[in-house]
Amino acid sequence: MEFLVLIIIPVIVGLYAQMRVSGAFGHWSKVASRSGLTGRDAAEAVLRSAGISDVQIIPINGKLTDHYDPTKKVLALSRENYEGTSLASLGVAAHEAGHAIQHAQNYAPLNLRMSLVPITTFASQLLPIVMLGGFFLFHSIVPIYIGIAVYLILTFFQLVTLPVEFNASTRAKKQLRSLDIISADEAPAVENVLDAAAFTYVAAFVSSLGWLLYLVAAANDRR
Repeated sequence: MEFLVLIIIPVIVGLYAQMRVSGAFGHWSKVASRSGLTGRDAAEAVLRSAGISDVQIIPINGKLTDHYDPTKKVLALSRENYEGTSLASLGVAAHEAGHAIQHAQNYAPLNLRMSLVPITTFASQLLPIVMLGGFFLFHSIVPIYIGIAVYLILTFFQLVTLPVEFNASTRAKKQLRSLDIISADEAPAVENVLDAAAFTYVAAFVSSLGWLLYLVAAANDRR
């Protein structure tokens, strides 16, 4: 039963994180900013203030699919945030612009995260195989050891992701205020959205760590 706690707690944290970000974004996406600027306008202003002119800003489909692709120098915003003038849209757009600034300034944690992507992708693809192996070879400890190796990689990747995301949010908050894109009384709303989004990465780290500890405990129990 004590092993299951290592899984149940991350699940609860993950559900809370999703509820928190959905609630914050859902609420503040309905509140228009006084500036009337769109998410695209905000991202462009933040990039321009940092002297960045070689990043393309494009709209993409989906909800909260916003991201920055350093390999292509493309800042992709979901259409809701690309065209939207809400406080949530401005916060998300500025956050992604923060990643572009990190890239331009050779921010060490971002570079480390980028270097880990290939091995992390490979580790993620191994997970179904590990689960099937554990099901069919339930007397063998080999799948557990492979699972430990996989979750070591995933947990480290999630740990490295934390400073990257928190730093991008910090940059976004400062830039939105310094560029007068949002006013002082609008700042708490943007912070609420960004803090909720950042917590999802904390939840992802807790989840990976929980599974890692669970597998380590299971391996020790098999010995």
